[in-house]
Amino acid sequence: MLLKKLSSSVRVSGVIMVVITAAFLSTAPMVSAATSTTNAVSIRTTFHVKRHSLTGPIGLSPSVVKSVYDLSSAGSGSGTIAIIDAYDSPRIQSDLNTFSTQYGLPQCTMANSCFEKHIMASRISSNSGWELEASLDVEWAHAIAPGAKILLIEARSSSATDMLSAVNYARSRSDVVAVSMSWGGSEFSTEVSYDSDFTSPYGAAFFAAAGDSGTGVEWPAVSPNVIGVGGTTLHLSSINTLISETAWSGTGGGVSAFESQPSYQTAYGITASGGKRAVPDVSYDADPNSGVAVYDSNSYERQSGWFQVGGTSEGAPQWAAIEALGKSVKSPQLYADAKLSTTSAFFRDITSGSNGSCGLVCNAGTGYDTVTGLGSPVTTKF
Repeated sequence: MLLKKLSSSVRVSGVIMVVITAAFLSTAPMVSAATSTTNAVSIRTTFHVKRHSLTGPIGLSPSVVKSVYDLSSAGSGSGTIAIIDAYDSPRIQSDLNTFSTQYGLPQCTMANSCFEKHIMASRISSNSGWELEASLDVEWAHAIAPGAKILLIEARSSSATDMLSAVNYARSRSDVVAVSMSWGGSEFSTEVSYDSDFTSPYGAAFFAAAGDSGTGVEWPAVSPNVIGVGGTTLHLSSINTLISETAWSGTGGGVSAFESQPSYQTAYGITASGGKRAVPDVSYDADPNSGVAVYDSNSYERQSGWFQVGGTSEGAPQWAAIEALGKSVKSPQLYADAKLSTTSAFFRDITSGSNGSCGLVCNAGTGYDTVTGLGSPVTTKF
């Protein structure tokens, strides 16, 4: 356990915090000094394209990913998965149908009440990057939980204020069981005042990508009410069976400058974060080299069709789908399960790889670490 192993005394703990803070300050994008509101936060998508094909799918298929994470016989899921993205994706319904047909998944349409698109403004423009993000999020949430309803909520813009408006619509829906946010921005001094936006009177779980720029903390993944999803690399055999899973060098992670450590991390025993929130909480495949197949008929960088896509955007909607399958993915339960002697029944502990050059803090290790969190899922029942 990385943080516990490095916390044998107060003195050591203090040294660790200095290292973490220095790494964060040197790698995170700068935020305007006027950060009294979310308007100063620059929100970005968290996906990366490896390659493109006009002839057919490239990247991992749903059956391979389900096999890697022991989700193959996990059921179809229920409830509604809310996907929060920015701008309009006018072809998302037909692209989802193409993806579903390719992989033998149930058709997911507005006609059969499996898919719904909610636009947060009467007029909304499109954006090629966010269209590909939406395709990744929607298609892979459906791939993992084909029996759940997909609700795509399109924010008016990618401003943090508009994104939070979309989040607040999601949390108002009694049918939503999970909210996926495959985007993020730098921390800001008043972020704690927005933590309540990531709660639901109906018990929905919130998931966010931890970021794709290596060591550093991103909001909203850093909120204690959000499950931050870090990234890994899958090493597969020639027949796509798992050989190993290691930390992806691009995954975000670290210790918050503003958020206090939540009780579930205190109970777990993370003592070296100086009483601050550590992220990520969990991990999932994110390396573009082991990325998944995504269909997008819109033009992205003058290409359309099939893409192989990675980034921590890949994990957030799939963890949200796992919640739709098992209805048990809540932060207190995750950390409680990780403390059990049977933790290997819940998580694949990622013990090798790094996301920066900041000493042990940037290295994956046994137990919790600020690179891959508690590890990757091997169940839907936490």
